[in-house]
Amino acid sequence: MAKKDVRIVIKLVSTESGHVYYSQKSKRNDPQRLELRKYDPILRRHALYRESR
Repeated sequence: MAKKDVRIVIKLVSTESGHVYYSQKSKRNDPQRLELRKYDPILRRHALYRESR
């Protein structure tokens, strides 16, 4: 049998604009939702991005 994939594709959405990043994370190491500060090209500055499902 094949092993279940630990890494999943997630969508990170900016809290200040509608910009979206796609990334991967490990379900085993990070079971909670991610929050990262990333560059928002719409605002042209760093903003908080939260994982959405």
